[in-house]
Amino acid sequence: MKASRINFVTFTLVISFLFCSCSRTDEKVQMKVIQYQVPVLVSKPDNPVLQIMLMPAGSSERMVREISVSLEGTSDMSDIRTLRLFSSGGDMTFSVENPFGKDMPPAPVVKFEGNLPLSDTLSLWLSAELKTSASLLNKIQASCISVKTSEGKVQPDTSFIPLKLRIGLALRKHLDDNVHTYRIPGLTTTKNGTLLAIYDIRRNSSRDLQGDIDIGLSRSTDGGNTWEQMKVVLDMKEWGGLPQKFNGVSDACILADNTTGKVFIAGLWMHGVLDRNGKWIEGLTDESDAWEHQWRNSGSQPGFGVKETSQFLVVSSSDDGVTWSEPVNITKMCKRREWWLWAPAPGHGITLKDGTLVMPTQGRDEEGKPFSNITWSRDGGITWKTGKPAYSNTTESMAAELSDGSVMLNMRHNQNRNNPGVNNGRAVAVTGDLGETWTEHPSSRNALIEPTCMGSLHRHDYTENGVKKSILLFSNPDSRTARTHMTIKVSFDDGMTWPLQNRLLLDELRSAGYSCLTSIDENTIGILYEGSQSMLTFEMIPLSELIR
Repeated sequence: MKASRINFVTFTLVISFLFCSCSRTDEKVQMKVIQYQVPVLVSKPDNPVLQIMLMPAGSSERMVREISVSLEGTSDMSDIRTLRLFSSGGDMTFSVENPFGKDMPPAPVVKFEGNLPLSDTLSLWLSAELKTSASLLNKIQASCISVKTSEGKVQPDTSFIPLKLRIGLALRKHLDDNVHTYRIPGLTTTKNGTLLAIYDIRRNSSRDLQGDIDIGLSRSTDGGNTWEQMKVVLDMKEWGGLPQKFNGVSDACILADNTTGKVFIAGLWMHGVLDRNGKWIEGLTDESDAWEHQWRNSGSQPGFGVKETSQFLVVSSSDDGVTWSEPVNITKMCKRREWWLWAPAPGHGITLKDGTLVMPTQGRDEEGKPFSNITWSRDGGITWKTGKPAYSNTTESMAAELSDGSVMLNMRHNQNRNNPGVNNGRAVAVTGDLGETWTEHPSSRNALIEPTCMGSLHRHDYTENGVKKSILLFSNPDSRTARTHMTIKVSFDDGMTWPLQNRLLLDELRSAGYSCLTSIDENTIGILYEGSQSMLTFEMIPLSELIR
């Protein structure tokens, strides 16, 4: 009896010791959990979902043994193929060089086990790889439950509230198809509901024209869930006996004719290089390093010839974007001789209610100063006419038809560069006669801020409770100083106001910042943008999240 009592006491002490050992806390380590509003992308092997910072006090070295994370709040865990945890040491940037533990399948609670020294501040990143079948309407949510060190358990601050990160698609990434850079997105929906995405294929560098640049196209017939292999639709190759790097095509605009179903893509072609005096350089070869920008110095000049000015090319498709025509040069048809430049404005054009095709364009006037305008066709794209400048010192723009049938042009304004003040704002003008005359809109220069970057304007029509309605959508980096915080904004009154409660942040980190919006269907918006996680990111946005 006495022995049994001793054994019971011993057993109780052992259990108590184990319990205390398992539940003790490591009070000399602080944990900070950080999350950024960025998309989690299909077709990208590693996506940063959560950052865990461990900050030890004192000089004693301890080991990180286990990290537990929760996926509670994730729309569908089966969207996730694999979860990984990486250490970036004292570097706060996302890195996949040093894994902690092994790859883990998704579960409500996921535990990563390993041995990692912790003597100084340590940054760890939770990464997710998605299945190709992941729904682009779903979201990923993750949080850190605890970290176990050799000295005990560390728990996060209870004030941390996890974000719901949208699932998107990395449509084009660095070195896809051995291409250095993809830039300048355009996106439209054809009469048949096909999505067509266009972009610069900058083969050898990220630099603008002049260079080996073609216009590429991606096509989706299922609303953006899957995309066909990229095809090249505008490539001037070795025209005129010059290397491809001296026959670049860039800054494309796509326009879907909602009446006939025909689709047009316009691009700006540079043949050769004009020097600082506007003189065409002879004898260029693959070894030549001559370069000039069409918007700078004398990179494009008055006149119509290929050795005088950059050229405005148009290709078209009559089979929903499957095949494309040879390029048609409409420079002489529309450009004024005295203008230094006339070019497409990247993004998409529109079909007015009366069937008129309208494409946003831009140029440099007789003094070389930039302007924005529109170019239009009333015969299905056989002939085109260009309107008068809507605004001076503006460039890239996009157009939308307002409720009264007039056309609004929303423009990038150069005066906003390095201007963080309250007078930073996009220029906006309206025309009722296809650009013959323009009136500055009341919202101009005061409603929509920018870091001097291309932005997208799009009209969306929908039905609510049997009533037909329309809104204006606008996307750009929502910042006066940096190309960060890619945001969609909504106007219910033809662009007079853009309510704060109807703004949706997609990507808060830095990127090149261009974007293009389209209507996938009445209830879904599509956007293609230059994001922080992929050169070209595609996302679907339920309309209900924008007009709530």
